[in-house]
This record gives sequence, C-alpha cells and structure tokens, in this order.
Amino acid sequence: GDLDKVVNLLLSLSGRLARVETALGSLGPHAPAEDKLALREKQRLLLAQLEDAKELKEHVGRREEAVGAMVARYLPAEHLQDYQHFVKMKSALIAEQRELEEKIKLGQEQLRCLRESL
Repeated sequence: GDLDKVVNLLLSLSGRLARVETALGSLGPHAPAEDKLALREKQRLLLAQLEDAKELKEHVGRREEAVGAMVARYLPAEHLQDYQHFVKMKSALIAEQRELEEKIKLGQEQLRCLRESL
C-alpha cells in the first residue's frame, strides 16, 4: 500500500512540475514579472517536494527489502519468485496506469479545445 502511495505521489509531483515548467517556457518576454515569479516559486516548491518523495521511496524500498528477506525465509523459491515479480510489476503497472490516465486527460482536453474552436 505504501508503495502505491509513494509511486502515485512521485508521478503526481513529476506531472505537476512538468506542467509548471511548460508554463514557464511558454511565457513570453512581455509576461508580467509576478507571473514568472509565482511559477518559479511553485517550481522550487515542487522540486523540494519531489526530493522528499524520492527519500520516501528509498525508505519504502529499504522496508520492502527487509520484508522480502523475511518472506524469503518462509516461502519456497517458486512462490518467492512470484512475490518478487508481483512487487516489481505492481509499481510498473501503477506508473503505466497513471501515464494512460494522463494521456486520456490530454486527449479530452484537446477534444474540448477542438469543439470550442468549431
């Protein structure tokens, strides 16, 4: 459960940071200074939060290793491999699900913009 939460947090922060950086890049030279300042401050905060989330992921990873070592003592090799595969795939699937949700959201936004332009 913690792994799910941390992976979702990392993906969410990364997405938000990417959107802020895109917004910063799209500001023209005549954009108000307070807009640039606000976006840079948001970027700084998101970077700090992303670093904290990475530390959380490392902590969860160390806990996962400890749990894996304990589980290894009680499971036969075949079941242990299944367990290890499950843990690895769970993170990958969470990331893939989040990416697909973002693509759907982007597609819906593009569709909305197209409808408005018609």
